[in-house]
Amino acid sequence: MTSNAAIDGGRATTGRPGPRLLGAVALGTCLLVLTGCGGSSGTPAASTGSGTVAGGAPNPNAPETVAAGDIPDNQVYVPFSPAGGAFTMSVPQGWAQSTDGTATVFSDKYNSVRIESTPASATDVASAKAQEVPALQRSVPGFALGDVTTVQRSAGTGVLITYAATSAANAVTGRKVALAVERYEFSAHGQEAVLTLSGAKGADNVDPWKKITDSFRWKQ
Repeated sequence: MTSNAAIDGGRATTGRPGPRLLGAVALGTCLLVLTGCGGSSGTPAASTGSGTVAGGAPNPNAPETVAAGDIPDNQVYVPFSPAGGAFTMSVPQGWAQSTDGTATVFSDKYNSVRIESTPASATDVASAKAQEVPALQRSVPGFALGDVTTVQRSAGTGVLITYAATSAANAVTGRKVALAVERYEFSAHGQEAVLTLSGAKGADNVDPWKKITDSFRWKQ
């Protein structure tokens, strides 16, 4: 006996999809999914930020970002006073000591404490912005000003200049490192003491820097 539902091009005259049409729809869906997945595997656009150049190649002039060199919590500190200096303070024990002009520098890896003293009048935020900041812009590679504020330490009120900088090139690799810098200026008795503390960008040295700058004392 012949069925009342005739098949026409894969569709039954009853209006319901025939098996051939259902198979075609399923195949088309699979192809769309595969095409979409294949499209997502394309090569992303290369970054053109400070660390790369067009095409994704490293930028040889960009400062290197290194693993954070946090000063350990068990770091020991020893007293230090510059020759003929009018102040004393604590510095990390075991760090290499060197001189840079009239400044004394203690360093370990990418961390450093630079100490210098010069005759000067009282320092405030206004004079630091007008005199110190322009001088730093001219002399510090990669200088980018953060802020200029007053700061309270055991020795009294000082001026704090925060900024980013680029280190000198490594003697072996030639690479430069991005630095975060805190410059503290204290003045009294016609003298200005400048403590410049720097470390690799991203290092958490808040407590050590606070301990060092809070140890500063005028002798007079």
